[in-house]
Amino acid sequence: MSRVVVVGHGPTSHRLVEALVDKGFDGRITVLGEEPRAAYDRVALTSYLAGRSAADLTYPVPEGVVLRLSSRVVEIDRRNRTVVTADGHAEPYDVLVLATGSSPFVPPVPGRDAEGCFVYRTIDDLDAIREASGRATTGVVIGGGLLGLEAADALRGLGLSTHIVEMGGWLMPRQVDEGGGAVLRNHVEALGLSVHTEAGVKEIVAGPDGRVAGLLKPDGQTIEAQVVVFSAGIRPRDELAGQAGLEVGGRGGIAVDDGMRTSDPAIYAVGECALHEGTVYGLVGPCFTMAEVAADRILGGEAVFTRADMSTKLKLLGVEVAQFGAMDGALDVTFMDPVSGVYQKLFVSDDARTLLGGICVGDATPYNTLKPFVGRDLPGAPGELLFTGGPASTDLPDDAQVCSCNNVTKGQVCAAIAGNGLTDVAGIKDCTRAGTTCGSCLPMLKQILVKAGVEVSKSLCEHFAHSRAELFDIVRVRGITTFSQLIAEHGTGRGCDVCKPVVASILASLGNGHILDGEQATLQDTNDHFLANIQRNGTYSVVPRIPGGEITPDKLIVIGEVARDFDLYTKITGGQRIDLFGARVEQLPLIWRRLVDAGFESGHAYGKALRTVKSCVGSTWCRYGVQDAVGLAIDLELRYRGLRSPHKLKSAVSGCARECAEARSKDFGIIATEQGWNLYVGGNGGFTPRHADLFAADLSTGELIRTIDRFLMFYIRTADRLQRTSVWLENQGLAYVKEVILEDSLGICADLDAQMERHVATYADEWGAILEDPEKLRRFVSFVNAPGTPDPSIAFETERDQVKPVLIPLEVVRS
Repeated sequence: MSRVVVVGHGPTSHRLVEALVDKGFDGRITVLGEEPRAAYDRVALTSYLAGRSAADLTYPVPEGVVLRLSSRVVEIDRRNRTVVTADGHAEPYDVLVLATGSSPFVPPVPGRDAEGCFVYRTIDDLDAIREASGRATTGVVIGGGLLGLEAADALRGLGLSTHIVEMGGWLMPRQVDEGGGAVLRNHVEALGLSVHTEAGVKEIVAGPDGRVAGLLKPDGQTIEAQVVVFSAGIRPRDELAGQAGLEVGGRGGIAVDDGMRTSDPAIYAVGECALHEGTVYGLVGPCFTMAEVAADRILGGEAVFTRADMSTKLKLLGVEVAQFGAMDGALDVTFMDPVSGVYQKLFVSDDARTLLGGICVGDATPYNTLKPFVGRDLPGAPGELLFTGGPASTDLPDDAQVCSCNNVTKGQVCAAIAGNGLTDVAGIKDCTRAGTTCGSCLPMLKQILVKAGVEVSKSLCEHFAHSRAELFDIVRVRGITTFSQLIAEHGTGRGCDVCKPVVASILASLGNGHILDGEQATLQDTNDHFLANIQRNGTYSVVPRIPGGEITPDKLIVIGEVARDFDLYTKITGGQRIDLFGARVEQLPLIWRRLVDAGFESGHAYGKALRTVKSCVGSTWCRYGVQDAVGLAIDLELRYRGLRSPHKLKSAVSGCARECAEARSKDFGIIATEQGWNLYVGGNGGFTPRHADLFAADLSTGELIRTIDRFLMFYIRTADRLQRTSVWLENQGLAYVKEVILEDSLGICADLDAQMERHVATYADEWGAILEDPEKLRRFVSFVNAPGTPDPSIAFETERDQVKPVLIPLEVVRS
């Protein structure tokens, strides 16, 4: 058995070949691929449209493997054990593996062949979609499953107004129930996409030029569109096997046994073309397991493919979605937060002791630690597990699966750590392949390392072997001003959605120009792209700064006039600001021009920066006040405005011990005393409220400001990514931070002072700068290829004499 021939070169084929090489196969391996390029990561296919190259996605070919591209196999000669390609080449085999994959299912509707109709399967497909989108304004995706939502995200990213047509009652019907589907729909529609459920396709309507002009639904509604993408499922490519007389299923798929053998003992089938016990698997995890089993059997092993783990965790259109185990059970526990758009559900046995499965939409935190407990006794009350995200994963038994994509158990991870002296997650990935596919198990791998007594690397991500704090010092000390320079000198690769926003924040904290200047604009998070918070219907909020909550009647009138003229919803917030909701992206510069001309500045509600310094009226008006709380709040807000930090910052000043401004719930809060000011730090509200700790008492105003300066700058230098001051303070220790700030134990206070002074001296209003820069103003459009066209999917209705977004009502179904 010295010649293995593999037909097809997709991810599953690549995994099979990798497994054979890794296991020491010493014969000849030949791979015949139909596409003109080597196997690439189809899970990350959408990132190709976001800027990654085909080379970035391509898997390396294992050493010694013969790869023939553009070689479509047209015949299997089982008697002579050869396969024949379309160009007449005959390749002999001792063992043949069919990894022909699947083809997209295109419903037999009239017009499906019109120019402008595409499938979403290969890099060539995406190239064609991108080219067609350049002359289109609207696209429709047929199918609301995993791949359908990815395709919709791609069309949205290409600047098209996007519709999703799903025949089922809700989006992703195979992964979530009706309640989860309703929450997911709200998330998707908040991004400006239109969702049509329980909707079929009667016809693809073509114009006189033969190009797509729209999609006609059975109810008579026509969706005008110039691009249609079919993503309505897959069909196993079994035609080659059928022609060779191998057993195939009635509904498609090459029949295989538990060892992945077909009806011919010399031929195996793996991946989406294989039919095992009546099921064709379209997820990467089961397909990779098939490849591992087939490789083991080819080498004489006894591995079997039995129950496939269909668990899924992914982020679609910015929304976390996860499903594990069964989607029903005798009992269920549901948590739903319509405001935050979170839906979580656990299915348990009739005695509420065994976990059967779960669904998460909006927040998939419970997935990593609860998935391995499927079929096992629950480690706690189901309701508590949803709120806490589950137990420590390191308490799992050794046979619990921690990586479903690559079928890796906790025991295998622990054995690799002990046997190879592993000290980081990268080592675990190299030795076990855990975490190399979707990456959802990486937090669990870190926990297992800690439990094994290993000091886990604090690397920011795979592109930087440094923590955020270390990167901050590198940028500060070396005077680095761009992400490109930083990653070239101190990192690897091209960066990711973890490190880019972090570096953008560091550069902004150190005063490296406007956040939308040049390369820095490409690094920003979603809200920073438009200097505004996106809301659930795809519009944005406008939040002018009102320092200390003090505002003149004239400025109040301006806000009222702007809200009236642009028909915006107005709300006075707990942070003593007036928020304006419902602005379309193209309206933002017009609104801000009015506000800036009236003397307003950005309130930075969109950024990880200082939000507000709330105040009571203090001694100016209140008979109990002992200090001027409003004056101090205004001074502090104007001093720290625009200060970029690892997370948002909130503050408050109370003029007496009655604490009307709620200062002890803030990142830094001040309470007046007869002798001066008490400073409290590390507080926050939110899901896990924390009272701030007393940091220093009876400070003069000058001492107070100097202490806050140092506290904030030390936090900005040393905190982890997205770490609030409360968590940072608990990790650092209150006593230690006091030594650094109050006693200058590290000898850095002068540097912290200077850094804050530079911030104060160089502050410039971000929106004011935008309005003076025509190039920056060009980004404020709903559609890049139709700058003057507003998003037609945004609609409002009136409630209590104000506008509110028109949304699909949320229905929750409890079994």
